[in-house]
Amino acid sequence: MFALCRQALRRALVSPTLAPTRGLPALLANDFSVAATLHKLQEDWFMPAPERWPKKNDEIEPPQEPGQPRNQAWVVHYRNQIRYSPKKMLPIAQMIRGMSVDEAIKQLTFVHRKGAKIVIEVLKEAQEMAVRDHNVEFKSNLWVGESFCGKAVTIKGIRRHARGKLGIIHYRYCHYFVRLVEGPPPEHYYDPPLTPQQKLEEFIQELRDRRVKYGT
Repeated sequence: MFALCRQALRRALVSPTLAPTRGLPALLANDFSVAATLHKLQEDWFMPAPERWPKKNDEIEPPQEPGQPRNQAWVVHYRNQIRYSPKKMLPIAQMIRGMSVDEAIKQLTFVHRKGAKIVIEVLKEAQEMAVRDHNVEFKSNLWVGESFCGKAVTIKGIRRHARGKLGIIHYRYCHYFVRLVEGPPPEHYYDPPLTPQQKLEEFIQELRDRRVKYGT
């Protein structure tokens, strides 16, 4: 039964089609290898782009009252449908949070991964956008306010196994998002570490909050 299912699946995928169709079966009609024709999916496959994130650049802050500190300028940028796994991109995106943009680029040059090179390109593009479109005076006077990635499309392919068997292979894509804020970077992007006195008080409070089971 399973042999018949495999034969039917293979016949449906590799049989020639009379009319051009969209998607993976059309690519497999002439070549059983998915990796050789994956670049054709950019034109033939529906690859959506984020819609809400780029609209943040069009937001306008309300007028400020006299004496209030000036609002910091910021710019958002992204790159969609990156041929890279989100699990590999996430630690690279987390590493540069809270750094100045120059320091982030400097640190990423020591990360010998494909995702680090892509993030460097996005940061440089965001710098140019900030100076050109958002009235930022110095492109070095920016720090990374947000840096994260998201899951994009996942394309399923077929890998040939022994004895006429097939295996499923996943081609994963991801989106990368970044927001640069004008000004010097904060001292602590996350919560600052506790001092020894604060740790002691927290420990004492945990002891006081204990509940003795079946106690009077």
